[in-house]
Amino acid sequence: MMIRKIIDRPPRAVWAASLLAAVFFTLQALWIPAKAALGQVLVERAWHQVLAGRTDARPWPWADTSPVGILEIPRLGVRQFVLSGTSGRNLAWGPVAASAGGPIGLDDTVLSGHRDTHFAGLNALRAGDRILLTTPDRRLSFEISQMEIVDSTRQDLLLEPGVPRLTLVTCYPFNALRATSPLRYVVTALPSAADLPRPSAAARQTAVL
Repeated sequence: MMIRKIIDRPPRAVWAASLLAAVFFTLQALWIPAKAALGQVLVERAWHQVLAGRTDARPWPWADTSPVGILEIPRLGVRQFVLSGTSGRNLAWGPVAASAGGPIGLDDTVLSGHRDTHFAGLNALRAGDRILLTTPDRRLSFEISQMEIVDSTRQDLLLEPGVPRLTLVTCYPFNALRATSPLRYVVTALPSAADLPRPSAAARQTAVL
């Protein structure tokens, strides 16, 4: 009887541990998108400082990154600030940029983002979609030429100096519970127009996240 009672009614410690684990994972799931949204607000403030001439403006005092541009995907209503540096720490706050050595957008450029926050909508992109990239001194337009799934253990993503190309990269699949897959979703976009007019000073003061 005693054995049956133990089996039928687990100790309170087990229930408490299960409840704490559920609360922890729920809070963690809510914190990740909240952190991503908060990061964009803080980065926006630094972006206005960059436009004012402070090219190394930081979103917060201890940050090791600064905003270098704005990524827009008009059909999806996406508008996000892009950060310098490609560390995982910076990825938590926004898409990050790496170029072949020249200015982003003019030289071969890769923008990386998390599949469950800033780049969650990449799977809705279609060939021909327009992508805009605004930097402190120019606004560039690209058109998506292809989307592909790449195994990062078999194929490297190489930057080619002098190639005006924009590539968006995120983990794949999008609905995975954990980002342990070596697969990457890669969107390639090529220039579709010459430099577009820069937004007016008034327009630059408004950011839609």
